[in-house]
Amino acid sequence: MGLEVDIRKKVNGFKLDINFKNEGSHLGIFGASGSGKSMTLKCIAGITEPDEGRILLNDRILFDSEMKINVKPQERNVGYLFQNYALFPHLNVEENIKISLNKKNEDTKTKLKEIIELFKLESLEKKYPRQLSGGQQQRVALARAIIKNPDILILDEPFSALDSYLKERLEVELFELLKTYNKQMVMVTHNREEVYKFCDYMTVIDEGKVILAGSTKDVFANPKYFNVSKLLGYNNISKLQYLTHDTLIATKWGISYKTDTYLENDISFIALKDNDILINNSPYSSGEIVVQVTVVDIIETINHFDLLVKNVSYSQGEAISLKVDKNNFKKLDFKENIFLHIEKKALVYLK
Repeated sequence: MGLEVDIRKKVNGFKLDINFKNEGSHLGIFGASGSGKSMTLKCIAGITEPDEGRILLNDRILFDSEMKINVKPQERNVGYLFQNYALFPHLNVEENIKISLNKKNEDTKTKLKEIIELFKLESLEKKYPRQLSGGQQQRVALARAIIKNPDILILDEPFSALDSYLKERLEVELFELLKTYNKQMVMVTHNREEVYKFCDYMTVIDEGKVILAGSTKDVFANPKYFNVSKLLGYNNISKLQYLTHDTLIATKWGISYKTDTYLENDISFIALKDNDILINNSPYSSGEIVVQVTVVDIIETINHFDLLVKNVSYSQGEAISLKVDKNNFKKLDFKENIFLHIEKKALVYLK
């Protein structure tokens, strides 16, 4: 049981060639803008027809090009939350929510009452979309998407058009609401914080193809590929070379170190997260890589400082970026020597 997608679609020179499975979890489809994420969702929902391939939902065929099956969107039992919520402006809250229900069904009133209570819309039934806040509109759209008890809920960039204050508040509301939804959910996003927060598993798409899939925590911890690491916010990436059988050098920064880690032959890069690096005035370590550096730039943010530093013994090298919380920043003495401390377990190897 779950979602299986194996489809191809060409549109204006862009080719989508997607193959993935999701077995009942909350799945994130993650990638840069224009990578094919939203097109994939529209194919699942039946809004866009693939050129070829197959889509199954809980072992039910939604699309099969060989069998010439293409189930209509309204018959797929898919709940779809659009980017702009797509509420009907001439209908009130109650009417927007129940529009997809069978009017002849005697359970309509009961379902409507239950869903309005679930989404805390009791005092808003007669209001129109223009009279609602962004959070209220989102709750109405989500209520409409799940009132038919869909087999899967699809969220298409649900926060992309919101300012940061409203986005943070609505994320909390949506997270709480999804706790009560124990079926499959697929969220499309290009925001790494969203995919990490909402999704148990993720599929990374680039230029219309799946390049990596797995549990969200595993993908973030080990992105495996250079282009995936860039998407996931690894700012420090260097070409890697062997000096001897057990000594490596990150050529971009001029940092060499010994390793007993077995590396596959196609490993070509090393990456570091900017919050996995310690900086202080001590040259001593207990097994870490220690590098004396000079600070080339400091940028203060609300909660921390962003620093750019360079290896003192490799002046032609490029800078390493790191984040330093404000308490630790105060402890730095810039008149004394400054050192980076990097734990070997924090090193990420990439193809």
